Amino acid sequence: MPIVLRLDVVMARRKVRSNVLARAIGISETNLSLLKSGKVRGLRFDTLDAICRYLDCAPGDILEYLPDEAEDASTKRLADAG
Repeated sequence: MPIVLRLDVVMARRKVRSNVLARAIGISETNLSLLKSGKVRGLRFDTLDAICRYLDCAPGDILEYLPDEAEDASTKRLADAG
């Protein structure tokens, strides 16, 4: 998946522990752990909003787009064909 979650990095920079953030934004520590590990297929905007408010960051600090090489090649082929 080309979207990578960098929540663990932002939390470490802010020196925020998982249990503190989970409690502050109203989700379980298990769900926060899944978010931190990137083992989720979606993220609710209200959850993202709560995380960003608590950590004083922007969504772009937490989410990063890293396209796959195969995806890059197919996108390039489409652009070349057009």
